[in-house]
Amino acid sequence: MTLPLLPGYSFNRNIGKEKFHRSQHWGFCNNVRMLVNEDKPGIGGEPMFGQKVKPKYSVYPKGDGCDKPSWVAFDKQALSFDAYMEDEVPDKRQEEYRIRVYKIYFYPEDDTIEVNEPQLPNSGLLQGIYIRRHRISLPPPDEDQFYNVHYFNIGEEVVFYGRKFKIFDCDPFTKNFLRKIGVKVGPPKQCPEDPYMKMRKEVLEAVEPLRPYLAVDTLKQFLEYDGKVLRFFCLWDDSASLFGDRRELVLHYFLADDTIEIKELLPHNSGRDAMSLFLRRSKLPKYGPAGIYQPGQLVERAILNVYGDAKEQRPDAYLFDKYHLGKPEEHFYKDSDLAVGTTINVWGRKVLLCDCDNYTKCYYKTKYGVENFPSIPCDPPAPPPKIERKFPPYNGFGSEEDSLRSCIGLRPTPHRKNFKKFMEDDSYGPISNILRFFAKFITHKCADMDRMFVISFFLSDDTLSVFEPIERNSGNAGGLFLKRSRVRKPGQELFKSEPSEYIKPEELYIGTTLNVNGYLFRLLNADDYTLNYMESHSEKYPFSNLELVLKKLKEVGMKTKDIKQVFSAADPKHTKLVDFNTFRDILIDITAGTLVDQEIITIARHYRLPCTDDIDMTTLMSQIHEKFKKSMFENFDRLVSTCLYEDREKKHVLPTQDIKRICKSSRLPLSDELLVELLSRFEDKEKQINYEAFFSALNWRKNPMPEYASPSYLKEKCEDIWLGMPSPIPAKYIRYLAMLEDVYGLEE
Repeated sequence: MTLPLLPGYSFNRNIGKEKFHRSQHWGFCNNVRMLVNEDKPGIGGEPMFGQKVKPKYSVYPKGDGCDKPSWVAFDKQALSFDAYMEDEVPDKRQEEYRIRVYKIYFYPEDDTIEVNEPQLPNSGLLQGIYIRRHRISLPPPDEDQFYNVHYFNIGEEVVFYGRKFKIFDCDPFTKNFLRKIGVKVGPPKQCPEDPYMKMRKEVLEAVEPLRPYLAVDTLKQFLEYDGKVLRFFCLWDDSASLFGDRRELVLHYFLADDTIEIKELLPHNSGRDAMSLFLRRSKLPKYGPAGIYQPGQLVERAILNVYGDAKEQRPDAYLFDKYHLGKPEEHFYKDSDLAVGTTINVWGRKVLLCDCDNYTKCYYKTKYGVENFPSIPCDPPAPPPKIERKFPPYNGFGSEEDSLRSCIGLRPTPHRKNFKKFMEDDSYGPISNILRFFAKFITHKCADMDRMFVISFFLSDDTLSVFEPIERNSGNAGGLFLKRSRVRKPGQELFKSEPSEYIKPEELYIGTTLNVNGYLFRLLNADDYTLNYMESHSEKYPFSNLELVLKKLKEVGMKTKDIKQVFSAADPKHTKLVDFNTFRDILIDITAGTLVDQEIITIARHYRLPCTDDIDMTTLMSQIHEKFKKSMFENFDRLVSTCLYEDREKKHVLPTQDIKRICKSSRLPLSDELLVELLSRFEDKEKQINYEAFFSALNWRKNPMPEYASPSYLKEKCEDIWLGMPSPIPAKYIRYLAMLEDVYGLEE
């Protein structure tokens, strides 16, 4: 009875087989017929019954995990074996063979082998890679096969290209690997000793060195402490010596070689030459300088004697002193000798260690267990009380400064003026930095009661000059009354040791009485520049400080309703305005004379009604043409061309700011006030100017104007000429309701 032809019911091995070709031994290699393999497989390339096929690579037992290829499972893994080889030496009588030790590395990922020979010092052999990494075939007659992992074990011998290696040990990883694949690993064996190396070792031990100096190994210290430096902040007090002082230093201790380097910290403007190092890097002796040593006394090697024999014709020989007889002992500073508060000897200079950085504290705390690091202040002691120097009194020759300079040194030097103040407060451009006051002479002489003066105070050097305007048929010559100089304050002794006090600009204000060398002047008014300067520097001039003046006015004990009634009575037409004289009289009555004239003028200037200039167009153009004639300015066509270039839309008008910029860039000989006044006359409602009409009116050649008539009064030309007499009234009308609202909070 036959079984059905179903899966599991048949023993025929050909079921499912697709290859039935006949195998052969011959094949092609480089297009040449040759015998490829002696093991002839059966039908379809399968091995015949009873035939064993040798694997090409190592076969490892299968584990429980997933099946990975060997080049993945054993990646970056190597088996290390220790082996030796007996190398014959036929050409030397000192040795017959030599034992050479090797490292054999087997890589399980691809069954490659690498042989490496460790390098020995002074061996004279080419060592290193002995066999590069590749697969090595077995010795004959199995040269068609390659070494795998099962050929390597302790006690086994392997032959690589005729060289026999005996394995005597392996590393722990290799032992564990072999045990896991089922290989029984034997105990490690002893490697035989090389007879030649043994003989050399015995000879070297028996021979005494010719130079018995102990070598100090500093490599370990260098590798451990290279780049690590201890830093101390030091002080060298040399104030006891002539021209000496206290010097701040920084000490660097290099742990790598126990050397010391010192740098000096020079303050700014110390007057000393900047030096890179106070002490160059070297070992610092504790007791230096001990003296001057003789030549040959400080040497590393001392020669005892030189001997030789001319008969035997041998070269001269010498002996070294291995006991260092006569060599002076030197003790150098170590890190254990340095601590905060310690004084060290730096070649005869006593240097105090005052403090150290955080790394140095951590080092001493770790190595020596030091916990306390009290820092010593490096501040110099308090200087002795300075003896006040007394100068002799002024003798009357020259100025006080010149007499004082002759008492300071043997060689009198001129007095140094305040050049910074001169450069900051000197006149430049339209800024004059000159305070001008209109003053009246105070005297009992009837002929001098009506004399008026112009007092000019120069801020650049605090000098003062007095000028009297010339008036015809007055009986006075006029002109310069007092030349420019500093004026002493009254009530001071002339011949004294202390410097005199002079009049300062803060003491000048309208309403005060000024004593100039015994002449009394009452300041009645000031020009606009002076008043503007005082108001812009109100911190120096309190009478021009509006806030202080209003606060002083608010402290008046009179009721607010009464104050309003007083101003309402002075304004019967209810125009909300009063003239300056009425306003001044009311404030004097309200404050009972506590407000000075300068404070009243400050209030009036702030609350004044803006007034238009009464000068007509003809007079203004005549004045401008006069300035153009004096400066010979005729570049009006170029100005018109510039405006045409700026006028891209060809409207023949430009903004006022553009016209002003063009005039300033072309350097028209006009002041800022005069230029602004002129532009305001030609400006339309949209703040634009017809530039053709504007520059045509300025052209004094084409459109001449009547000559400008100078003022009727006469003035002497000098350095402090008064540019127009000031008006005794700083403001015509004052808005008193705005002032009352700001001071008392009153409504209309």
